[in-house]
Amino acid sequence: MSAILEIDGLVKRFGGLLATDNVSLTVNTGEIHALIGPNGAGKSTLINQLCGELTPDEGRIRLNGRDVTGMTVPDRVAMGLGRTFQITNLLDDSTVRENIAMAVLALEGHNFRIWDNILRRRSIWNQADALLTGTPLESRAHVQVSGLSHGERKQLELLVALARKPRLLLLDEPMAGLGHVESQEMITRLQEIGQTTPMLLVEHDMDAVFALATRISVLVYGRIIASGTVDHIRTNPEVREAYLGAEDELC
Repeated sequence: MSAILEIDGLVKRFGGLLATDNVSLTVNTGEIHALIGPNGAGKSTLINQLCGELTPDEGRIRLNGRDVTGMTVPDRVAMGLGRTFQITNLLDDSTVRENIAMAVLALEGHNFRIWDNILRRRSIWNQADALLTGTPLESRAHVQVSGLSHGERKQLELLVALARKPRLLLLDEPMAGLGHVESQEMITRLQEIGQTTPMLLVEHDMDAVFALATRISVLVYGRIIASGTVDHIRTNPEVREAYLGAEDELC
């Protein structure tokens, strides 16, 4: 396997706070790499640096072998970086199908005289429909996003990210706020996507992490304290201590 994402010695300071402490990790092709850690560990700060929303003070980020450390968010997206958010980021007044179509349109580089373009281009709708086919949202294609449940919004945000044909997905707590059935549906969907698209998964739901991850890295106070397979992380005493002795949480 080759690395699709390489993080080398990343450092981010906010005044006297060292939020990212010399972090290095890789995500390989064919891999779902989970990033876990207690609240306040610095996971969001790290993800925001990977996306280009924050600039690291030290270190390098490479996507598919290319240094993207100084690149803007749109440039990274154009290179194949896709992201979902802990709080969904969708167009509430548009339908499910329209949200996906707009993502496809953006990928093809059109300007946002959106409806002029989209009504003329049947291929845009065809691509949106292909992404919807076989998903839980297929029957909800013409429903406004404002009428979706929280779980449906999470599913749609994932489809919007996939519409941009990412080479790497950054998933920020895709299980947040989901019930048991919705979580199982999301796990199944991510397992399917992971067969073709590598992921860096930030998640608190340990059942989901253990079901999905190829490798796990544990972030505590901005520093990676352990990285390895699911079995290695389950039994690592330093990881257990970081989770305040919550042994049951890691079993």
